[in-house]
Formats: sequence, C-alpha cells, structure tokens
Amino acid sequence: MAQDLKSRSIYIQVFFILMLLVLIGKAAQLQIIDQSSKDAAQSTTVSKVPIYPARGTIYDRDSNLLVYNIPIYNLMVNYNLIDPDMDIEKFCSILGITEEQYYKNLDKNWGSNGLSKDQQYSKSKPFPFLSRLSEETYARLQESLYEFQGFFVELRYVRGYNYPNAAHVLGYLNEVSPAQIKASEEYAMGDYIGATGLEAVYDKELRGQKGYRYVLKDNMNREVGSFQEGALDSLNRAKSGKDVYTTVDIDLQAYCELLMANKRGAIVAIEPQTGEILSMLSAPTFDPNLLVFNRERGKAYNGLSTDPTLPLYNRAVFSMQPPGSIFKTVVGLVAMQEGVTTINRTIPCYSGYAINGKVQMGCHNHPTCTSVSQAIQHSCNAYFAHVFRNIVDMKGYTNPTAGLDIFNSYLERFGIGKELGIDFPRENKGNFPTSNYYNESYRKRGEDRWYSSYIMSVGIGQGEVQMTPLQIANLATIIANKGYYYTPHFCKQFAQDGAVELKYDKFRVQNSVYVERKYFDPIIDGMEDVVRAGTGYRAYIPSIPICGKTGTVQNPHGEDHSVFFAFAPKENPKIALAVYVEHGSAGGFIAAPMASLIIEKYLHGKIAPARKNREQFVKTLDLMVSP
Repeated sequence: MAQDLKSRSIYIQVFFILMLLVLIGKAAQLQIIDQSSKDAAQSTTVSKVPIYPARGTIYDRDSNLLVYNIPIYNLMVNYNLIDPDMDIEKFCSILGITEEQYYKNLDKNWGSNGLSKDQQYSKSKPFPFLSRLSEETYARLQESLYEFQGFFVELRYVRGYNYPNAAHVLGYLNEVSPAQIKASEEYAMGDYIGATGLEAVYDKELRGQKGYRYVLKDNMNREVGSFQEGALDSLNRAKSGKDVYTTVDIDLQAYCELLMANKRGAIVAIEPQTGEILSMLSAPTFDPNLLVFNRERGKAYNGLSTDPTLPLYNRAVFSMQPPGSIFKTVVGLVAMQEGVTTINRTIPCYSGYAINGKVQMGCHNHPTCTSVSQAIQHSCNAYFAHVFRNIVDMKGYTNPTAGLDIFNSYLERFGIGKELGIDFPRENKGNFPTSNYYNESYRKRGEDRWYSSYIMSVGIGQGEVQMTPLQIANLATIIANKGYYYTPHFCKQFAQDGAVELKYDKFRVQNSVYVERKYFDPIIDGMEDVVRAGTGYRAYIPSIPICGKTGTVQNPHGEDHSVFFAFAPKENPKIALAVYVEHGSAGGFIAAPMASLIIEKYLHGKIAPARKNREQFVKTLDLMVSP
C-alpha cells in the first residue's frame, strides 16, 4: 500500500513538472519565438508615425527659385481607435465644422469587413479626416488633441510658386489614386505624386524618402516618449528630395507668355549648342498657383478643365499640325545630299507647279529661283514640289516606294515621326506618310499604284506630314548646328545635401542627321534672306542677323495658322525657336515678328525703343476665336 502511494506521488510530481514545462515553453514561444504575438503586444503601446520629407525644390537656369514647399497640417483618424464617448461638439467647434460634416467625413461606405466598398479605406488604418488645417486651427487643436482618441495631426508639404509662369512645364501634384497605391508599396493614402510636367517626370528624385518614428502612447492616446529612446527613429529618418535645376530662363518664359496673351498656340526655344530648353509655352496658359492644394483647388481645376480654350492642354508637345513651308528646308537638304538636285539649279515657277500645262499647286508672284537659297527666300511651292518629286522618283518614276522610303529615313534622323526623348511626359511623335500607307490608301480607292505627282503636297509641308512645335524648334536647332542636335531637355542638374549630380548622359549625345555641312550653307543663306527681304521681313532686326522661315498652315475651319521657325545669330547661334499661332494668318504676319521680339529679348535683354510699336502690336493682338 505504501509502495502504491509512493508511485502515485511520483506520477503526480511528474505530471506537474510536465505541465510547468509546457507553460514555460508557451511563454517562451509568446515572448521570444512568436514575433507576431510580440508585435501585437507592442502595437498596443507603440505607434509607427510616418515622417514625410520635404519635396525637392525647382530652380531655373540662373538659380531663381521657381517651386518651393509650403507646410500644411492634415488631421488623420484611425476609425477603430475613436472613443465613442468623445466630446464631438467640442471637437467640431475647434475645427469649425458641423456635426453633420463630422459624420460625413467618417462615413466611407464601410463594408462588414471594415473596408470601404471601393477598398480605398480601412477602419484599422489611418486616413485623412480633414486636410490642410490652418495654423490657427492646428494650434487650437494641439491643446486638446489628447481628448480625441484616434485622431492625430500629420505634417505634410505642398507646392508654392514664386512666378505665375511656366505652369505646363512645372506641372502639378495630385493625391495618389487607389490604383497607384496598389501598384507600388511606396505610396499610402493621402500621399502626393507628380501628375504632370517636370513634377511627374522627376517625381522619384523630387519626392525623397519617407521616414518613421516610433512613439509610446498611454491609454488616452497621448505621446509619452520615444520607443527604445529613438533607436529605431535614427534608422528610419526621412530624406528630403533632390532639388532640380532646370534649363528654363524664367524671364524669357514670362516674356513669351506676355506676347501670347489672348492667343492660342505654342512657343519652344532651345539653346542649339546644348539642347537645353530655354522656354516652352502653350497658350492659353494659367497661373500654377491656381492648383496649389487649398480649399479652392477643386473649383479652379474644374474651371480650367471645362474651359473651351483648353488651357490644360499642352500644345507644345501634344498638338500635331502640318508644318507648312518650313518643311521645304528638309526637302532641300535631302535632295542635295542624295544628289537629285544641285545648289544652283533654276526651276521656273508659273504662279505655281504645272502638269501638262495645268497649274496643280499655286504659288505667289516672285522672281524665277535660280538656286536653293532663292527658293527658300521666296518660299516657292513649284520649286520644292519639283524637287520633292525628284527625291521620290530617284529610283524610277514607277518605283516611288523606294524613293519615299529613303526620304522617310532622313525624316526619322531629323526627329520627325518619332519621339525625340525629351524629359517630359506624353510627347507626341508627329507623323509622316509611309509607302505602305499610300499602298493601302490607293488600293482602297481601286488604284493599283500611286506616283510622286499624287503626293507632291508633302514637299511643301502639307498633306499627311505633321509635326509638333517641339519638333519644329528642334529642326531649327539642326539647321543652326549644320547637321546635328542634342536631345531637347529641361534638367540641367540635381542637387542634394551640397552634392551636385549632372544631367543624364543621354542628353550629351550628338544626334547626326547625316547630311553634309556644306549643304546647310545655302539653306541658311536662304533663311537669312527670308528675314532680310522675304516673307519674314517683319522679323528683321538690324543688330541681329536672324535666319528664319515662315509657314502658313491651311485651316479648313477658319483663318490659317501662322508658323515661324528661326535661329540667331547666324554665326555661333545662341537660340533656336518655333512660334506657332493658331488662326494667325500668314507666317509673316504674327509668328515672325513675335519670334524676333523673343530673340531680341533673349540676346539683348530688352527691346529697342524703335521696336516698341511692334512689341505693342504683338502684345495687344487678340486672336481668341471661338474653338
């Protein structure tokens, strides 16, 4: 019996020892092994608070500050942490909102799973309750914030602008969309992202790196100290974005906008030696301060987006139009390079280009052109229709496909019909008609083949060929450089913490069009004569030798469009530009004098007194016809 009691005692002791070991093991699992339990315990006392970095600022080429940061305060809320007994009346009084607004801001069409119907908000994660608190409201709220469990203030930065110019170039910010959040772990609800312009292109460099701090909170949601004495904070510091130094001359940009007031069109000015964009304007434009994140932003954006003149549409890089007579420079260069014409060639013009004695393409009265230079000067349609047909027929009259394919290969080198690669979003590539296009087009019309005479309008910049104002300005750059260009670009360099990072290497690559330099001389001479004694005489400045070419783009819906491209001075050019004015009539009427004023302003810094009347005419001319 005693032996049985002794055995039973041993069993009981072993049982309790085993149970103790189980309890110790479970405790070890919870406290040491099971990280999820540890995190759950920690989350009740530790909060991970995001720290948003200052976005990089943006400067012009002379280090003038264009875009800076404005600190704002957003009131965030974690729905599940709201105290049901909170004094809502006091809370609303501090914020200056109604109780109806309070409940409306919390109502996100919640589902049974704690997520909003669109999966955009979660009851367990912070989301914006009220954005852009004033400093006065923020100060009042801070005194009583501990009373409102679940609510906290987050410091953010939005954009401010020192100049009312360059809205399309600079771009603006938007709040990230649910799709953008889903696509990248870098974004959270309420984050800002570059939506257009340079803000979008260089968003990664500008936005910096988000940081975090870990704070201890008491049962009233008040901060009582740093977690682990801030050890984790130092490892998760926010890093400010890079500053972007652009190639833009803000004074020139402002002057271009002044000249384009009450007009629709675009201006692009480039430094030929570098490809740096000095100015890019789409008109009508708007003050970028209208889209600063404030209570009026929505109203301002709606007004801009519904304006029938399309101020948000960037004509400089989006719009495509036939280039008109400026395209004759390309035709002349290709013809000389391919040996189908000569520099000093006479081609008669009988008020137009005639086939079998019948004029097929009209031209204005001018002396007979005895050279390519004279044909450029007088913008002779007959001359370049003839030369273009020579190019297309270089492999035989019955084989226009081969000749057109060769011509189009040059157009691609000139940056026509393809994206130039500018550091700017949504660049349009323009268009040129291919042999396949014509093969298919004429087959549908029931014709077995087509000939050069069918498409000769392309030779004078009409028909299916289309270019953007950016491409037209780049063409001026190619001619100024006598055969090459650098990819047009806006970014000059980045700067961060005193370190400077130069622009991308791709902007330093010289792009050759593979036309010999000697063939550019007669084209340039002709362009100089256009301004001195041709269709662009309104661009003449005695002190600056300007080389330019007018273009008149046919508009079936009203007044023709006025186009002018140029560079100056003739030797060692400092600026090349394109001016495109919708409904501006002939190229020499408004685009040419406007371009000359821009050139004079850039090279001399002012407009000569003798030309003030011309400046006044351009500034006050109103061409805002109904869309």
